[in-house]
Order: sequence, then C-alpha cells, then structure tokens
Amino acid sequence: MAVYSMTGYATAQQGGPSAGVAAGAGPAVGMELRSVNSRFLDISFKLADELRSAEPALRELLTSQLKRGKVEVRAWVAGRQDSSVHSPGAGDLQKLVSLQDHVRAWLPLAQPLSVAEVLALTTRPVGHSGEMHEQVVELGKTALQALVAAREREGRRLASMLTDRLQQLRQLAKDAQPLIPQLVAQQRQRFIDRWNEALAASSADPAASGSLGNAVTGDMARDRALTEATAFAIRIDVAEELTRLDSHLTEIERLLKKGADVGKRLDFLIQELHREANTLGSKSSSLELTRISVDMKVLIEQMREQVQNIE
Repeated sequence: MAVYSMTGYATAQQGGPSAGVAAGAGPAVGMELRSVNSRFLDISFKLADELRSAEPALRELLTSQLKRGKVEVRAWVAGRQDSSVHSPGAGDLQKLVSLQDHVRAWLPLAQPLSVAEVLALTTRPVGHSGEMHEQVVELGKTALQALVAAREREGRRLASMLTDRLQQLRQLAKDAQPLIPQLVAQQRQRFIDRWNEALAASSADPAASGSLGNAVTGDMARDRALTEATAFAIRIDVAEELTRLDSHLTEIERLLKKGADVGKRLDFLIQELHREANTLGSKSSSLELTRISVDMKVLIEQMREQVQNIE
C-alpha cells in the first residue's frame, strides 16, 4: 500500500452550463477540499445553506477513506458567487408582498422585509432539495478521489525523502562502529605509557621509589592500565545504541513499504532514533564521534518534520 500525506487540495464542480448541462436544468455546485496535518481526523464544513442537509453524508464519506488530518470542506452554489446582481421578477416580488401582508395581518409587530432579504429570497437558486443533496454527495465523491490522489503523490515524495535519510543514517552508524575499538586501544596505550613513565621516574628517584614502597612492577602497571582501559571501554561502548538504532531504521523501512496509516508509529520511532543519537553523543570521547552524533540528529530532525505530515 502507498504512504499518504495529510496535506492535499482538490476542487470539483458539477452542473451548470460549464458541465455541458443546460442553464435551466439546475444550478452548478462547486466543492473545495483542503487538508493539512493533525494528530487526529478533524473535519470542518462551510456549506451553502441549501447544501447543509448533505453534511452527515459527506462526513461519513470522508471518514470512510481518511484516517488523520485537518480537513476543510467548502461547497457552494455557483449562482450565489456571481458578482452581478440579478433583478428579481415582478411575479416573485408580488408573491413576496402577498406573503408579507399575510404574515403581518397575524403579526402586526413583524418587521417588513429589507432590500437585502428580498434579493436573497428572489435570487436563491431553484432546485429540489433532494436533487441538490444527491448532487453534492456525488460531487463529494469526485473531490475526495482527487484529494486522496493528491495526498498519495505527496506521500510518495515524503517516503522517498525518508528513504534517502535512512541510507545516510546507516552510513553514519557504519562510520561510528570502528571508532570505538580504536579509541579503547589508544586509551589503553596511554595508560600503559603513563604507568611506565611513573615507574621510570620512581627508579631514577630513590625518594619516589620509597614512596611507592618498591611494590610496583611492570606487570602490575600493565594490569592496572588494562583495568583502567576496560573501565574506559565500558563507559564509551555504544554497540548497544548502534544495534537499537539499526533496528529502528529497519522498522521504519518496513513501515514505509507497508504504507497505509503508519504516521503515528513512524513518529514514535523517530523519537527513539533521537534518543539513541543523544546517547551516542553523550558517550562520545572523540571529535569524530561527536560529529557523527550531530549529523545523525540533524537528519533525524529533518525526518521528524516530514513524518508529522504522514497519515
């Protein structure tokens, strides 16, 4: 399955002359879907008054295919967005006057209709509410299909970027592995050299030799140096961190190949990667290992920013 981004945009229109339908056959309905990242699925609607009855059906349609993301749904009747003002017909005005007189005969305190209210009532698109309900639901299916396709395209781009960062992290981990034995060997040699220098100084200075109690031999110095080197090796050993890091990278690769709704699992694994990179840096005893840790954290941060957009 594909990896889907939570970011996408789609628009669709149905009905009206532009769709090959006669102007009197019915109003043209337009719809726009915008989607951005969110921890959960959050759908908001901005529908024209005559289209609000379709909101439950549209919500059910969207939740059947989308798992996460903040989705904004806008739908309108094209005639309502026309910048020109249409003159109401005499028949419509006469009907409104008759209705107003009838209402005010029973409710004398009722306010008369304003010009804006008259225009809104007389220019409202003609169409059966049931027909418009079906029309906007079908339009929602078309727009949703386009939105899912847009999110899939963006998801492929994100997956490609993450795969590239995974390869770079594996290379950095590979570069770090041989550094630890080298550091341990160098530190062990420093300890041995330091103890040999101390022995040489004690042999040259009888007073110093007396302070050592003539009890320190070359073998003892070598054993002490090896003990110190072993303790040092334990402190800087990052084999466990590198093993866990490799395991996390393998799991991320598996999830990217699996696809579907993997965003939350990827976000958790990115946090684990960051923890291992931090531990690697805290145990660093060389500039090279510190540089590797910093480079890892830069790559992981780049991945974190992109993973937050994956469904």
